[in-house]
This record gives sequence, C-alpha cells and structure tokens, in this order.
Amino acid sequence: MHAFQTSGNCIRNISSDQWAGAAADEVADPRPWAELLRQWSTLHPEFSYLPRKFKICLIASDEDRAAMRLHDIGIQLVERDGKLGAAFYVGGGMGRTPMIAPLIKDFVPIEDYLSYSEACLRVYNRYGRRDNIYKARIKILVHEIGAEEYARQVEEEFAHVKTLGIDPPLAELERISAMFAPPAFEASASDELDRSDPDFAVWVDQNVKPHKQAGYSIVNIALKPIGGIPGDATSAQIDVMADLAERYSFDELRVTHAQNIVLPHVAKRDLYAVWSALNDADLANANLDLISDIIACPGLDYCSLANARSIPIAQKIATRFADAERQRDVGELKLKISGCINACGHHHAGHIGILGVDKKGVENYQLTLGGSGAEDVSVGKILGPGFDEDGIVDAVEKAVEKYRNIREPGERFLDTYRRVGAEPFKEAVYG
Repeated sequence: MHAFQTSGNCIRNISSDQWAGAAADEVADPRPWAELLRQWSTLHPEFSYLPRKFKICLIASDEDRAAMRLHDIGIQLVERDGKLGAAFYVGGGMGRTPMIAPLIKDFVPIEDYLSYSEACLRVYNRYGRRDNIYKARIKILVHEIGAEEYARQVEEEFAHVKTLGIDPPLAELERISAMFAPPAFEASASDELDRSDPDFAVWVDQNVKPHKQAGYSIVNIALKPIGGIPGDATSAQIDVMADLAERYSFDELRVTHAQNIVLPHVAKRDLYAVWSALNDADLANANLDLISDIIACPGLDYCSLANARSIPIAQKIATRFADAERQRDVGELKLKISGCINACGHHHAGHIGILGVDKKGVENYQLTLGGSGAEDVSVGKILGPGFDEDGIVDAVEKAVEKYRNIREPGERFLDTYRRVGAEPFKEAVYG
C-alpha cells in the first residue's frame, strides 16, 4: 500500500505492506505510522533539500512483503517486553548501485519514532553527496562512512532533535489512528469453507492469505494472465474489482508493488462468490508468487529512459510456462524484469532477474539469479553474458529446469541456488 507518493521524482515515497492492518502476523497496524510520516514529511524543509529519490518503507511483521531493506530508510515495527517500538534500517536501494540497508538501531521506543526518523534524515542532508547525481543517495553516504559511524552520528543528532519537541501528542496519534479503524467485522463469521470445486480450491491455496480476524481472508487478485501484460486490466475488469470491493471488502482495495490487487477484508463465506465473479472476468489467475506472476516495468514500449523492452519478454516467459501444474511444481519463484539500470522492475530482488541493456544499438538481456526482496534479502548476481529476446526466454527455462533436477525436498528455487551456487546454473544455461 502506498501511503504517499509525489509526482515526477519520488522525493517522498512512503510505502507499507499491502496487507497492512489485515495480516495475521503484524504486531500493529503500520498505516497510522505511515500516515504520521506522510504528514511530517509534507512541506518539511529538510525534505526540500533532498536530491533525486528518497523512499521510506514501513512494515509490522517479521515477513517482509514490501522489500523494506531495499529502501532509503526501512522501518520495522517490533515489540520488546510488551512495548511497541521500531527497528531502523538505513541505506538501501536498487538502481545502478544496489545496496541492502544495514541495521542502524534495533529498537527505538515508538514515542521517539518521529524524532529518530528526523535524525536519520538530518545526518544525510548534512553530509550527503551533491557533486555527483549518481551518488546523491543516502546509501552512498552510509556505504562511504560505514554503518557504525552513520549510526553514531544519528544517535548524536537524535539527542538534539529530542529537545525540539517534534513528536506528536497522544491526541494526534489517536486522531490519525481513527482514520484507520478496522471495519465492522462480523464477530460470528464462520471459518468453514467449501472446497469441493477443485479450481476454487487451487485459487484459495495460492491467492488467499490468513486474516487477523476470524472468519475473514485476504484475497490477492493476480493481474498476470498468461500472455498478458503484467499488472494490466481493462476498464471492465477494473469495474468488476471495484464492485467486488464495495460488496465484499468494506469498499476497500489496494494496489501492490507486485502489480496486483488486494481485497483486504473478505468473509470466508463470500470467497466462492468473489472467485466466481473474478473467474467470469478472467481475473482468477491462481499464480500468486509463481513464475508467471512477473513484475515488469513498462520498458522501451512506453519509457523514454529504457534501453530494452520488458513487456514482450514477460509475455513470452509466461507463455513458455503456461502449464499450471508445471508452475505449481516449480513453486515460489519471483521473476522480475527491468528495461534499464534504474531497476523499476526490481530485477535486483528477483529470484530470477532480467535487465535490459543496449548493446551497440541492439536490445540485450542480462540474467541475474539469487535476489530477494523478502526478509531473507539479497541482491542477485549476473550469471554471465547477455541474450537476445528469444535467448533470454530459453535461458530462464534452462535455469528453472536445472533447479527442478537438483532441488531437495521443500526447497524453493532461491534455496537451491543458495545451496549449490551459480556454477550448476551457468553450465545449464551456457552449456
């Protein structure tokens, strides 16, 4: 869920988990705290001095569903001895120099949350690079002076910021929290679910997630039809999703960073009706987190910055893996495609990532393996020389088939890659 985003360069882009406020594993609803950050940062003089992009991410569970450590500032709401607080990770980012944000502070009392955020920002504004547009990011500062020194300076600045009294009073927090009050759930909603329809059962297993409220579920609508444009929907399909949100999800739906849609509050008794309506509208793709659930930037078809097309590559890969049983046998596999080094398709964080580059005027595609935007965060590594459009599709299939041949029971693609390393995949892909 995006709480705030500016136009043009994303000076302040504050995001949180798309299941925020509904997921069963959250220690608190992160949305009021994201809104507090939004209000704090709007027209803030420190933010007016920031160069290029600056992204803040907020989550509230151990499972990271928002690539928190690949943001400029990543914040995780945590509990310690029954007290709510926040862990701060600073200095992440993708683009031409992908970096994973190191832990700066493992626990900040929640009443100091805003002051500590300001201290992190002030240290960057004081020492961040302004002489080179490619190095004008907080990740460069943290990398150059080291996480330990950055953390020391933040602590020093935090001691000063606390004297300024910028943390909001309890009444303000209550006012903001009221905007995110939970809907009027039915206390007696049943947890029973009729799974007699096999297609419905497959969709439930793949796309429906646990809700913190008994009798309810989180429905993920995967906008990734085989051969379609990832994240695309017709006007008629948008109307269907809006109608379903109004009727079955307390008039709420959310757009995810994975280019899908979430109905966050659906009673289990209504799941079959929701699935039936989605199925009639060609929206019941049971492929969440499978290889055809591809994240792709607009690429050269729409973006003036791109070096190569992304959409046709995604379409060809999804078509190559069109068989649903084969996809489920492969299991969780995050495939992400960017049309240039700016990494809008998050290719660095893909179990399999594809980067489009310009090679002497010809579109060329590099293959990376081993990335993750989850709590086991990692940056993918380039496997070897690039490929043309058809070659990259073949390379992906060869890598996947190698995984299927050498995996151990229960291993995801990412787990197998981390266990055996790149060499078996290089041999499979390059012969």
